[in-house]
Amino acid sequence: QVQLVESGGGLVQAGGSLRLSCAASGTIFSVNLMAWYRQIPGKQRELAASISSSNKTNYADSVKGRFTISRDDAKKTVYLQMNSVKPEDTGVYFCYVIVAYDSSLRTYQWWGQGTQVTVTS
Repeated sequence: QVQLVESGGGLVQAGGSLRLSCAASGTIFSVNLMAWYRQIPGKQRELAASISSSNKTNYADSVKGRFTISRDDAKKTVYLQMNSVKPEDTGVYFCYVIVAYDSSLRTYQWWGQGTQVTVTS
């Protein structure tokens, strides 16, 4: 009963910037964690960045220093600011959230449909 709407993907030149957004809606009592995974062609899906409810962040070594993840609790939205992008960043980026539906705080996981990011050399 949770919908994740991703936006911001597209074509960008190497060295440029891109900002991805993921807005969560539906039956949500609390959002425990929000993250961005990515599917690089020929590779398994991997975690790019995550942010907890306490704003603790975690980044893959390959993106650390270039990407920044943030969240807006009022909008139930997570962002991924991608700076100094490289061709190797090309792939499909998926929003991922862990939410609780009610005061029981039992958690559930949801994936977005993915948004394409293409970095040209």
